[in-house]
Amino acid sequence: MPTCDHCDAHISEQFRAVFADERGEVLACPNCSANSGIADESRRRSGSG
Repeated sequence: MPTCDHCDAHISEQFRAVFADERGEVLACPNCSANSGIADESRRRSGSG
């Protein structure tokens, strides 16, 4: 079962496929970030944005 690497909340395989970084890590999810800012928050937390 995939989980968010930031908050450990359950995420779907589809969510991981769309929002995971090049290493397969999901650094933001609807549980720990606003839906509209997940991609931006993920980049910010990874230090690449």
